[in-house]
Amino acid sequence: MSLEVNGKAFSQEPRAGQCLRTFLRELGHFGVKKGCDAGDCGACTVLLDGEPVHSCLIPAFRAEGRTVTTIEGLGGDHGTHPMQQAFLDAQGFQCGFCTAGMILTCASLNQAQRTDLGAALKGNICRCTGYRSIEDAIIGKTNVEASVEAGAAFGRSLPAPAGPDVVRGTARYTFDTAIDGLLHIKLLRSPHAHARIVAIDKSDALSIPGVHAVLTHEDAPSVLMSTARHEKDWMDPEDTRVLDDVVRFIGQKVAAVVAETEAAAEAACRRLKVSYDILPALIDPEQAMAPGAPVIHPGRTSANRVADAERNLVAETHGEFGDVASALATSAATYEATFHSHRVQHAALETHGGLAWLDDSGVLNVRTSTQVPFLTRRALSDIFQLPMDKVRVFCERVGGGFGGKQEMFVEDILALAALRTGRPVKLELTREEQFIATSTRHPMRIHVKAGADSDGKLTALQLDVLSNTGAYGNHAGPVMFHALAESIAVYNCPNKRVDGVAVYTNTVPAGAFRGYGLPQALIAVEAAIDELARQLGINPYEMRRRNIVRPGDPMLSPPPSEYHDVLYGSYGLDQCLDLAERAMQADGPQPELSPDWLIGDGIALTMIDTVPPAGHFADAAIALNDDGGFDLTVGTAEFGNGTSTVHRQIAATTLATTVERIHLRQSDTAHGGHDTGAYGSAGTFVAGKATHAAAVQLASELKAAAAGAWLCDVETCALDADAVVSGVRRMPFAELAKLARERGRPFAGSGTSGGTPRSVGFNVQGFRVAVNKGTGELRILRSVHAADAGVVANPMQCRGQVEGGVAQALGAALYEEMVIDANGRVINPKFRDYHLPSFADVPRTEVFFADTSDTIGPLGAKSMSESPYNPVAAALGNAIADATGIRFTAPPFKPDRLFPGLLDKFGGFDRTR
Repeated sequence: MSLEVNGKAFSQEPRAGQCLRTFLRELGHFGVKKGCDAGDCGACTVLLDGEPVHSCLIPAFRAEGRTVTTIEGLGGDHGTHPMQQAFLDAQGFQCGFCTAGMILTCASLNQAQRTDLGAALKGNICRCTGYRSIEDAIIGKTNVEASVEAGAAFGRSLPAPAGPDVVRGTARYTFDTAIDGLLHIKLLRSPHAHARIVAIDKSDALSIPGVHAVLTHEDAPSVLMSTARHEKDWMDPEDTRVLDDVVRFIGQKVAAVVAETEAAAEAACRRLKVSYDILPALIDPEQAMAPGAPVIHPGRTSANRVADAERNLVAETHGEFGDVASALATSAATYEATFHSHRVQHAALETHGGLAWLDDSGVLNVRTSTQVPFLTRRALSDIFQLPMDKVRVFCERVGGGFGGKQEMFVEDILALAALRTGRPVKLELTREEQFIATSTRHPMRIHVKAGADSDGKLTALQLDVLSNTGAYGNHAGPVMFHALAESIAVYNCPNKRVDGVAVYTNTVPAGAFRGYGLPQALIAVEAAIDELARQLGINPYEMRRRNIVRPGDPMLSPPPSEYHDVLYGSYGLDQCLDLAERAMQADGPQPELSPDWLIGDGIALTMIDTVPPAGHFADAAIALNDDGGFDLTVGTAEFGNGTSTVHRQIAATTLATTVERIHLRQSDTAHGGHDTGAYGSAGTFVAGKATHAAAVQLASELKAAAAGAWLCDVETCALDADAVVSGVRRMPFAELAKLARERGRPFAGSGTSGGTPRSVGFNVQGFRVAVNKGTGELRILRSVHAADAGVVANPMQCRGQVEGGVAQALGAALYEEMVIDANGRVINPKFRDYHLPSFADVPRTEVFFADTSDTIGPLGAKSMSESPYNPVAAALGNAIADATGIRFTAPPFKPDRLFPGLLDKFGGFDRTR
């Protein structure tokens, strides 16, 4: 078969049934991404004879005699196409995994299509940006600052350093590399929600040509672990094995086949004969903790960090300040209700996966899509009893995370296969596997009681939470504790009570997810605040102003915490309320709606502690290199969180130079040091502090060296763009680098941050909605978000984080929902049946930042990548209640969920109008 790809002729026969996407990737065009394999996401978009197509749906042989353009060839001989440049100017990407396909689609739009971007871009999904910056690129808007003077990088809208590679398709994600001798792994997964494996017959599978190994629980270490990755192991239960002889949910891995091709591995999986002893399955968490229920993890004790295995409780907490019952009995207004939050998928466009191999020195190398390379290395070292210096874990660019990659779902199997076969191996989860076999957000039942006096001062707050952790307890305790903490700690109230349990069920495990339990709890807490305000005739903004914590107030939720390191590094919650209220009251376009539409406003606020308790560590190192630039090494991973940009800004500002002089190396355990990981909003607040400390140390070294050479007082020396200066004297950095070579020791600085004390971030979300009382249709008329991020390190980038968080949270609040049947099976494990927000679904959010400077964070900054997600569903629920007078307690707020309540209240729909 002959075809032309990016102007170059190819003559190569595709394999039978091979799609164009895999064919192009095998030719080395790694800009063609795999996101869904079903034509739903657009990450694999290419131009076929100039027309955009999803290459995963096109049989490779259909390209016979045709011209294919991938992102690498879009710019032709000029290198950069105008649309690629437009995406650079607007910074129309975050993780960048969707960007190649998005640019190719956008570049092909005609003028008519540009007038309806919702329709034109319906085949391309972005999980990160919220689409506003993508629209900016299409209309030619520039968001980056073209030039910034030396030493002034922090606080400016500078572009991401990987931007040119992202838009040209040359940025390397996990699988964008070719390795000789690569073997492929496919996993056999359980068809049963709960069963004991009696026997596995491998003989037929091993007889298939190309199959090298079939790995089962008999081949794997029996070490108990957690897939969750935290700095402190005590945060998570030991209840998981690499491969187990008991399966506890449909989709759990049973065996791993290692073969020359994916096809051979898949065929061998089908040939495996597994005998199961079926065990009773528990799908409902209420039934799971009922007396006499079957035990999902028998024999686990507090030594395994499982609270009460006999009741299927992995974690529980109870505590009270004051007397809630007495306070409620004497309150002027009370509210009580039960809310339910549902199961949501992270839906990062790059699925979990990785490559592993042993190098010539016997080091196990694992290249993987992870937020936590250093913690994963530690886990692999423990499981396989390898010295730490014999394990290397690294990632290049990661295609989205959202908490889902703060887990170890594939690296253990990769390590086992590489160690057993001695060959390089690859495991890439399919989109269906991502749904049925990784992790989700924790579904929760939240019962709230609240009271207030006649002046609107809170008298009582009580939360009772039942969290469904699924078959394994990864993150179960910390998520539940977090849900019960800041959600009520942000309010002053003399009487508070919490009761929480996290329960095992025979369903797909839940784990870390953006917001880490707070979005679920806030739906109930913020509804209670609104309902009390309504009863007392108090404005919702004013009700919150009367009750929010202020600097000096304790931030308390029961039971008492042993950690007392959360401080008001800066306080901007009052500003956020003011900003949101003014924006919601400002004049704007008035929609033309019939009387069937009910309009209402709603707000919600949130506070979040930056990073978990008990330590979150980061090391950074920076050195002057020979050309007078600087090599900065950090451990934190880049997956759209923007840390690559911010670390360079911190270093450049501290060294009074430009970001172009800062060369970044990151997220590789071979670089030395340690980094707990890019989660808990730690990338800027923790790792950024380490970078700042390292740069401060290097700056001192450089000034001291120049002062020594000049025999002057070091206090007279300063850094200036590319040199140390003192009066009229000037010593270029390149000259200092020469001095370092002569003395045999580079000029370098190192820094460490321990993640304590911790600061708090604040967010307020407001919505104006219209609800059709006859159909249940909901339209968002206005979306505003105010955030206290301290000194905003990169306004353009931080605004994008807010917009992306709001968009993702709206998906969960309006339509995203993993559906599990009565047998525990996920019945919608693909994007086509799981509605991710597309361009047309996401309203434009007005973003405002409070004017604060954090005394704890680096250069006054604090976290803001996670918290914008948190108040969205709660604010939307409050807006719907304001519009309809009905309190809906279980998102997603789909029309079919709203319609029954609207029908009961307003009657049928008059179709004659």
